[in-house]
Amino acid sequence: MDIEAVKALSMAIAVGVGVLGPGIGIGMIVSRALEAIGRNPEASGKVVTNMFIGIAFTEALAIFALVVGFIIKFT
Repeated sequence: MDIEAVKALSMAIAVGVGVLGPGIGIGMIVSRALEAIGRNPEASGKVVTNMFIGIAFTEALAIFALVVGFIIKFT
């Protein structure tokens, strides 16, 4: 197995594992937000705003995993 194949496989594993946690986290954030809106519809504005902030921070972790994957691939 040559070095380029190892780099490609390492990138795939790093990105795959790195986006697993944020994917689960975003699902949990949205689930809890919908549950909160269902219980208290008047507070939906605050809940949705905080939900999007949480999603943005969680998605940043997935982007970091993608960057690490590209560093592995192209160095």
